[in-house]
Amino acid sequence: MDFKLPFKITFWKVVLLLIWLAGLVALIVRFTQGLGASTHLSDKFPWGLWIGFDVVSGVGLSAGAFTIAAAVYVFHVKRFYPILRPTILTAFLGYLLVIVGLLVDVGRPDRIYNPLFMGNIHSALFEVAMCVMFYTTVLFFEFSPILFERLGWSGPKRWITRVTVPLVILGVILSTMHQSSLGSLFLIIPQKLYTFWYTASLPLLFYVSAIAAGCAMIIFESHLSFRAFGHRLKADVLADIGRVLLVVLVLYALLKAYDFYGRGVWSAFFLPRMETWLFWLEILIGVIAPIILLSIRKVRLSTGGLYAAAVCTITGFLLNRLNISTTGLMASSGVHYFPSWMELAITLALVSTGFFIFAMAARYLPIFEHPHEPSHAGKPEVGFPEEVLEIETFSAGSG
Repeated sequence: MDFKLPFKITFWKVVLLLIWLAGLVALIVRFTQGLGASTHLSDKFPWGLWIGFDVVSGVGLSAGAFTIAAAVYVFHVKRFYPILRPTILTAFLGYLLVIVGLLVDVGRPDRIYNPLFMGNIHSALFEVAMCVMFYTTVLFFEFSPILFERLGWSGPKRWITRVTVPLVILGVILSTMHQSSLGSLFLIIPQKLYTFWYTASLPLLFYVSAIAAGCAMIIFESHLSFRAFGHRLKADVLADIGRVLLVVLVLYALLKAYDFYGRGVWSAFFLPRMETWLFWLEILIGVIAPIILLSIRKVRLSTGGLYAAAVCTITGFLLNRLNISTTGLMASSGVHYFPSWMELAITLALVSTGFFIFAMAARYLPIFEHPHEPSHAGKPEVGFPEEVLEIETFSAGSG
């Protein structure tokens, strides 16, 4: 009798299983032998990859949800409705994985609830913890109509729909608070963070760059979703997101230039230091390159051009957050930090789990279906319907 597996073995499935296996081994070591045995962290350098990438970067990359939700439900830009559900799902998964990353990084994860009962209301870290907790709850409620629709629970769906606008407004407030407060965390180390990244404007820069990263993630996930699942989003909608991304990136560049001018740090631009090369890499890839790409109409009106600009923006955003949380602190700490294989394994396991759950949700939930688009009669529709993109044709599951 021939034995057949219930699923088809592919290269990427094998890679995913290997990543999960390595992550599981690393988790066992971390929770049985502690942070010292599983990481390259120390008392001199206590925050590494798990904070810089999993938390500080993960929160920013999930910023698209509050931006698009506010545009649809508060400002009545109904043309963005088709991308609302996948954006909310991405943010919800992102925040859940941020929480898991915190549980792995915190020395006593069994006391993760302490801020609820012993919080310091004057602490930026307390504000971040509470806002992340509450906003994750808000994202769950924003995501719940998708589950109710799949289960056929019309009653709970009607109830949650009635409170959608207050939930969205609450989510915008919470996101604004903790996206900026993440930057406030680093204001307490003026002598430790390198001059390129330490500034009193960190909260504002964190907030603006998070909006840019959120817009880039919308384009990025839309491109991958079409290639993997064949779900085509409206081309003119993605063009509008590209325009928003261009405006936000220009604003970020102007804020950065004004900050440098005010602090007089231009002379440090050509010092032969590691921080100099990392800063130029961050700015060239994450700011200058996408601004140039999105400023060219032909590039902006193509799927490949938008995708390239999104990838550059996301890469630059990750470099910025890692520079602020890790590499920009090495010189002052006197420690050379590079994550251990277990830190890398757990991070890769978290990221791959997020992609896997998104794929399963896209397959079994109505993520790309919009049977009840909100009606905003009499409200102006913001957008550029006269411009239509030429979409490259991909077969579902190709690439």
